[in-house]
Amino acid sequence: MPPTPLTFCSSIAFKEWAAVCAALAAGRQTIILRKGGIAEGAAGFRVAHREFWLYPTQFHQAPEALVPAAAADLAQAAAWQPPPGEVHLRLAAQVYEVYEIATLETAHRLAGLHVWSPATVEQRFYYRQPGLFLLLVRVHAAAEPLRVPETAAMAGCKSWVPLPSPASAAVLPVLDDAAFAAAASAVRAALERG
Repeated sequence: MPPTPLTFCSSIAFKEWAAVCAALAAGRQTIILRKGGIAEGAAGFRVAHREFWLYPTQFHQAPEALVPAAAADLAQAAAWQPPPGEVHLRLAAQVYEVYEIATLETAHRLAGLHVWSPATVEQRFYYRQPGLFLLLVRVHAAAEPLRVPETAAMAGCKSWVPLPSPASAAVLPVLDDAAFAAAASAVRAALERG
């Protein structure tokens, strides 16, 4: 039986590399690793919202910052690139669990569960002060992207972005319940090893 679409509505978007969004859309990744943007200030990143649209960005994204297996994600990200002045929202995320990663060894145990290169993991882990956040997310996809005008408030190095108005669409889960449960178990196992 096919899954039933659900209506997702949010006025918040979360900036993430477009290639990471492509990996999330393909179900190859169920986590978001985050240090935080400059706009987060001295307090750093916090999980301010548990449901949000993913806002794909090329800002700071570079092929060498990703594992070689992410080539398909980079290609998909390029294909999804919207025209100037627009943001295309096609993925909704629900945060299931949040972890603070306190050691680089733990961060490296997550290899294979995300598309960052080992060098990117290390660079982000040590930026400002040691540590990373991990968000375990269930991602849902809209059949067609929502086209949102890009405003000045969206610009800059920040994680959370207010949308001009709430964006709503019917979405379907990228992974079925069993596949998501297996992916979540793999994340927990990687965090608990060692």
